[in-house]
Amino acid sequence: MIKKIFVFSIVPILFWGCSSSIDTANLSAEERYNYALNLFNDEDYEEALKEFQAIVLQFPGNAAVDDAQYYMALSRYNKDEYILAAYEFSKLIKNMSASEWVDEAQLMLAECYYNISPNYTLDQTYTKKAIEEYQAFIDFFPTNPKVPDAEKKIDELNEKLARKEYNTAYIYEKLEYYKAALLSYDNVIETYHDTKYAPLAMYDKINLLIRRGRNEEALAEIGKFLERYPKDSKTEDVENIKSSLENKLSAAK
Repeated sequence: MIKKIFVFSIVPILFWGCSSSIDTANLSAEERYNYALNLFNDEDYEEALKEFQAIVLQFPGNAAVDDAQYYMALSRYNKDEYILAAYEFSKLIKNMSASEWVDEAQLMLAECYYNISPNYTLDQTYTKKAIEEYQAFIDFFPTNPKVPDAEKKIDELNEKLARKEYNTAYIYEKLEYYKAALLSYDNVIETYHDTKYAPLAMYDKINLLIRRGRNEEALAEIGKFLERYPKDSKTEDVENIKSSLENKLSAAK
């Protein structure tokens, strides 16, 4: 994740061996940054965080401040403090828009929310927030080599949202809340059309419509299914349902 390495006036290496022996108050911004970066690279994130915070507060306008801000956020991230890290990455993006860290900060902001996206059965606010931030990264930095990874993460998160909505439809149907079930199936089909849950939702919707005696509507959905998912594992079954339903409607006439 390190984008650039600074060669400032370095604090003597001997000092860096024991952080408790150093009085950093009189160091320049560059010296203190190098000291903090050494702590970070040694995975002493708690102490590094304190030093990066001090740089941001004590040296406003200095060239080292945006670097310190980025590593302060990354220190939070490495300590699994994802909400706090997200806040710090956001500050860099909003307040230091000219920084060369903005693209990395935007990606890491999305990663923060990705890491706290919960099981599909729970509230998906953070999942949606992660998708939003990954999409912002893709939109603003389309040539970044990490865009394909961001796109994969969006696909993964959309699968989770689709699964939650599909599960909601299934529960509604079992509870005999048929109108709500059909609405949820429709939401999966239209909103998450590029996930594996879309054909499942349409298949279940077809069967629910038939069970409710809404055969004409079922036939219309069958037509959409066969057009959209000609190679789906359930296509043959849907074709059989279509033949049976057409014969039934023909006999009724």
